[in-house]
Amino acid sequence: MNNNVINILVIEDEDYDVRRIRNTLKFFEHKILIKDVVSNGNKAIELVTANPNLYDVVIMDYQIAGSIKGETLISKIKEADHSIQIIIITKMTINISDYEFANRLISTGAFWFCTKYPGDVEEFIYQPTDFITSILNAYEKRKLEKQSYKSNKKLNKNIDDMMSVRQIVGESESIRNLRRQIDKYAPSDANILIVGDTGTGKELVAYNIHYKSKRRLENFVAVNCGSLPQELIESELFGFEKGSFTGAASSKQGLFEIADNGTIFLDEVSDLPFNAQVKLLRVIQDGEIEKIGRVVNVKVKVRIIAATNKNLEDEVKANRFREDLYYRLNVIPIYVPTLSERRDDIENLLKYFIDIFRKELDVNKPEISKDALDVLSTYSWPGNVRELKNVVQRLLLEGLDIISCEDVRYALFNKPRRVYDKKDSINFWNDGQLLSLKDMEKIFKEKYVAFIRDNSRSDADASKKLGLAPPNYHRLCKELGLK
Repeated sequence: MNNNVINILVIEDEDYDVRRIRNTLKFFEHKILIKDVVSNGNKAIELVTANPNLYDVVIMDYQIAGSIKGETLISKIKEADHSIQIIIITKMTINISDYEFANRLISTGAFWFCTKYPGDVEEFIYQPTDFITSILNAYEKRKLEKQSYKSNKKLNKNIDDMMSVRQIVGESESIRNLRRQIDKYAPSDANILIVGDTGTGKELVAYNIHYKSKRRLENFVAVNCGSLPQELIESELFGFEKGSFTGAASSKQGLFEIADNGTIFLDEVSDLPFNAQVKLLRVIQDGEIEKIGRVVNVKVKVRIIAATNKNLEDEVKANRFREDLYYRLNVIPIYVPTLSERRDDIENLLKYFIDIFRKELDVNKPEISKDALDVLSTYSWPGNVRELKNVVQRLLLEGLDIISCEDVRYALFNKPRRVYDKKDSINFWNDGQLLSLKDMEKIFKEKYVAFIRDNSRSDADASKKLGLAPPNYHRLCKELGLK
């Protein structure tokens, strides 16, 4: 038995019944201490709120006087201290079939309840052995709940720290809508299909869905279906038994078993071969996996989040993906926009990645010139957010104090920075003779157009900066002899 004293708060408005409670508990007065006695619910709530962790068990009359009593009082006490245990004593006649009353008490938060002895039984409130046993059990439950709360709080802190570097950054309308969808659908267990181009952050969306769901303390298992060799996909997903095939020296858990009660993220699900699609469909329909070499199927309870950068409807029409599996996965569709569809977020993403990677790389935080930001904001970003992350790391590794337009061009296109020297300047003289206006115009055009080309992302960008239509730009380059 634990040597700790169990502190009791009694809520009872009859002095006679308070005496009977004290008499019933006197056999364990070394272990059970009545800390306070109050006669109404408001005072009880005030004490529990003002003294967190002081009381272990509340013994309360169900029909206490005052405006707050019964289930309302139970709820208020549990709100003030989630782990405190409540034992109800009542004069109400409890029939053997009065399940509704009992369920109402327990579901509201009571640990146990009993009917008071009749008033002519002066010594005890209830049978002493059962009453004391219920208090001891309630105390043990409180300890377990406090320990569980402490562990869960630590886990939640770890998850919050982990998710701080897995934020969905941006304030564009498309990203705000994406976050709303995540918040809306995360609490459910429905399967989700995430659709988006490569590099848009589909796995990041899946992480956020899992860690905002009721499964957040369970495993999140991510697997790229396209990276698994076809001959190993089934054994990786569903596992196998020892001796089920040559080389199976021991049993192996599949990823679905590892994700049991949690979430499995199937990235590039369109790359699954047909035989694996059939087994996946069976998992969704029956909640069972067919483990290689095992006669009896294994029960699993897993939420499936799938992702693809392909149009699965087209894959179904081309007979590369099962139609029934498509509809099972696509219960809730979520689209992740490309970076070019959310250009307003580029500056926020840039600053976010700089803050993260400068700490990892142990470099100073650089300033970003307006011209550099303009280049980043108008670039097409075929690799989406993933490409932006790589560009930021590349820029930070340069150790720059100020990131210029030229630095960005180098990071984006891997073009060497052009160094300008005296030969790039314009000289008005040639062999002691002043150049004509026509010659000067030609020299200026050559040097200026060459400069614009070297500081543009593409010919289309250069023609736009020069204020020329693309055909006129290409004609000018040809006239000037610029390749």
